[in-house]
Amino acid sequence: MTAATDAGLPVTKMVLVSAVALIDRDGRVLLAQRPEGKAMAGLWEFPGGKIESGETPEAALIRELHEELGIDTAASCLAPLSFASHSYAATQTHPAFHLLMMLYVCRRWQGRPQPVEGGQLKWVRPQQLRDYPMPAADIPLIAALQDLL
Repeated sequence: MTAATDAGLPVTKMVLVSAVALIDRDGRVLLAQRPEGKAMAGLWEFPGGKIESGETPEAALIRELHEELGIDTAASCLAPLSFASHSYAATQTHPAFHLLMMLYVCRRWQGRPQPVEGGQLKWVRPQQLRDYPMPAADIPLIAALQDLL
């Protein structure tokens, strides 16, 4: 077997993502709605984004939080919680890819989260997270977050 077909699985593009469960003083979790014009628009997700070449997952998350929500935090405020591994099928707008998403918890940041790139933000109680339609990769992370909170 070659690396391309190792274990009989097809090889697709790997996308690495860092995401965060921002938790406020009331124990609520911030969800962001994907804006119009992006893949999976309208779905709710944990804020974050792709890890760029040469970035650590923490550095990518700090950058994404600043770009998407206008808030600042430090690596020391990010605690790894869980990860999700999910294959997305090809669509008319993008080829198939495999997403590996690391979820961090953050309880300390500076600024007030704002939807810089559009969409909406909602503070949600952990037991209500499943009430919001989410991308398939985010859904398995709910249980770990509910167990924590």
